[in-house]
Amino acid sequence: MLVHICCAVDSHYFLQKLQTEYPDEKLIGFFYDPNIHPYGEYQLRLLDVKRSCKMLGIALIEGAYDYTLWMETVRGLEHEPEKGSRCSVCFDRRFEVSAQKASELGESTFTSTLLTSPKKSLKQLKQAGDALAKRYGISFVAPDYRKASGTQEQNILAKEAQLYRQDYCGCLYGLTMQREEQQKLADELFSPLSGQVQPESIESRIHLYEERIHLEEQQQPYQIIKERFLNWRLLSGWVKVRKKVIPSYFLPYSTLKKTYSRGRIEYAIGMLQHMSRDEVKFITLQDYNQIADTTYPTVTALLYSPPSYEQELAIRATLIPTAYDMSALIVVEEIPQNKIEIFLDTETYEDVQERLVPLSKKSP
Repeated sequence: MLVHICCAVDSHYFLQKLQTEYPDEKLIGFFYDPNIHPYGEYQLRLLDVKRSCKMLGIALIEGAYDYTLWMETVRGLEHEPEKGSRCSVCFDRRFEVSAQKASELGESTFTSTLLTSPKKSLKQLKQAGDALAKRYGISFVAPDYRKASGTQEQNILAKEAQLYRQDYCGCLYGLTMQREEQQKLADELFSPLSGQVQPESIESRIHLYEERIHLEEQQQPYQIIKERFLNWRLLSGWVKVRKKVIPSYFLPYSTLKKTYSRGRIEYAIGMLQHMSRDEVKFITLQDYNQIADTTYPTVTALLYSPPSYEQELAIRATLIPTAYDMSALIVVEEIPQNKIEIFLDTETYEDVQERLVPLSKKSP
């Protein structure tokens, strides 16, 4: 039986139920989800699905990430709500490719872990699966594993296995609509030009779950814990002197009361040059290099290849030891002697991040 897999939270429970109900069937997992956006999120979900299938002894095939084709398939349905027409087209596309794969492998049946997702319509899924199964001369199995406290059992298993729990279905449109309803920043869509890994970004989660797999391979016990913290994202910013933009670099947690400020350097204390308004502080690239133990030749070089986020937090703490200070801290090549204009658009918001904590190995 070919099993289309959407994510580990749904598949881990669903596959175990299939193994119990169909003990004589060889299950083959098929991860085909070109709807998932951005690609980093796709990689993260695939990473956890691979781990789940390995735990359950199930072979896994990865389908093509033909995202451009998927976008064309749902064109015109961008504003459809969850469980609307866009979802139907999305199911049809993924089920069609799954049915094709099942037929290609000589399997007589296929199913999908989407059936166990509480955010999906069973009726909608069964109709799509049956129609495509008929077209390819195979059958679509649609068990209802949600009933009889199935969803609760699924959540318990996911928690025990410490699976990655995404908080949106997967596609760009579903993500943006959900974040708008939540009045929350869609930081999943942020990808800094610098490539720096931001806190609680998709990239940071990938690193965490890759490290988790490494610990498991080493048989090292661990725990994934959650922490509430104040997150920050730089949307855009520039510094002008005499109406001309100069190379500048904003350190993490730099903010302004409004997005625009202007003034002059008023005084210096140590390496920090203080502007006359809005608590803005400047530091030269030379002093930055000294603190960071780096050798950036220009601010532009720093912009495109900065130190890690954690290193920059340490640099900020060295310059401004007050833990809750969110003054704009800007690196420039030379301290401006004329009037300065600053535009700085940022978002600071409450967030929750995961942290991987290795534990001591128990004595035999």
